Amino acid sequence: MTAPTIEVGFTGRHGSFALDVAFTAPGRGVTAIFGPSGCGKTTVLRCIAGLTRLAGSCRVAGETWQDAATFRPPHRRPVGYVFQEASLFPHLSVRANLLYGVRGRMPADAAIRFDDVVDLLGLSPLLSRAPHNLSGGERQRVAIGRALLSQPRLLLMDEPLSALDRDTKDEILPFLERLHLALSLPVLYVTHDMREVERLADHLVLMRAGRVLAAGPLAALQSDPALPLATARDAAVGLDAVVTAVDAAYGLATLAVAGGTFIVPAGAGTAIGERRRLRIAAGDVSLAREPPGPSTILNVLETRILTAQTGGDEVTAVLGLGRDGAGARILARVTRRSFERLGLAEGMAVYAQIKSVALAPGAR
Repeated sequence: MTAPTIEVGFTGRHGSFALDVAFTAPGRGVTAIFGPSGCGKTTVLRCIAGLTRLAGSCRVAGETWQDAATFRPPHRRPVGYVFQEASLFPHLSVRANLLYGVRGRMPADAAIRFDDVVDLLGLSPLLSRAPHNLSGGERQRVAIGRALLSQPRLLLMDEPLSALDRDTKDEILPFLERLHLALSLPVLYVTHDMREVERLADHLVLMRAGRVLAAGPLAALQSDPALPLATARDAAVGLDAVVTAVDAAYGLATLAVAGGTFIVPAGAGTAIGERRRLRIAAGDVSLAREPPGPSTILNVLETRILTAQTGGDEVTAVLGLGRDGAGARILARVTRRSFERLGLAEGMAVYAQIKSVALAPGAR
C-alpha cells in the first residue's frame, strides 16, 4: 500500500511576486518550508488552504483539492491553520476559544479529543482565563489547540513562533515536539528559523525567490554540498538516534545511528529505547588519519570522506559514518591548510573527533 503524500504545484503571480513551486511531502510528520523572508513560503500555505488561488494542483492523501478542473473552496478543505498571531476571540475564555474550533458538537469518533489537546498543550490551568490574561506563548498554544480541534487532515503553521521572543519560543517548542510524537497528523510548518527546523522537522522544503531549491529528508538536505545549508556558517546535521544505554553514574547516554554511536549528556528521565535527535555542528568536527590518542573527547568515529568542497580558506567535508562510509552523514569544516597538510582526499577513511554533540530535549 502506497504511503499517503501531500503533492503541491503552483505557478503564477501574487501581486508583484512570481511563484513557481512543486514538491511532494510525506503524509505524516512535520515538513518544514524554509527560506528567507519574502521567498513565497506563506503564499504556498495560502494556496494549499485555498485562500489564494493560483494555477496548479494540490492533492492530500489521494484527495484532489485543486487541479485544472477542480477548486475546492477553503471551507471545504479540512485544514487547521495557525497564523503568526494567535487571533483569539477576546470576549471568550480559553475553553470557549478551543471549543469554537469544534464547530458544534464534537463527533463521538473524533480523532483529536478535547482532553487530549488540553493535556498535550498544557492548557488545563488556563481554561477559565480570558486571552488578555495570557502570555504570548500561552495564546499561541490556545490557537494551536483550536486549530487541532477542528479535526483537520492537514495542519498548516505559518511562522507560529515568529512573534515570540527567544525565551517564549523555548517555552513552546517542547509542546510542539509533544504534538509531533502524539499525533499522526501531517504538518506543514513555515519558518525562516533553522533552529526550529532542527528541533521539529522530519522533511524539508528549501525555498528561495519563489522556487523550490530542494525537498527531501532533513538530514539529507543538511549534508548536501550543493545546497546552501551545508556551506552556511552555522551548518549542522540533525540525526535521529535511539538510546541504547544510560550511565547514571556519569550522567551519560549512548545513542545509536546508522554507522556509529554517540555518547552525550543524559537529561533527567532519559530511557533506553527512546528516539532522540542529535545536532552535530560542522565546526565541532575535526579529522585525523590515525586513531587519536586518549583525550577528553568522548566521540571519535570511523568515517569516510564522501565529498570535500573548498571555500576560501576552509574545506567542508561530507562524512559517511562507518569505515565504509555507508552510515549516516555528518559535516566537518576544517581549514584548507589542515586538510592539505594531512593529505586528505575524497574517498579516504578518517577518524572524526566530535567536540560537542547537542541533544534536543524530549523524546521523538
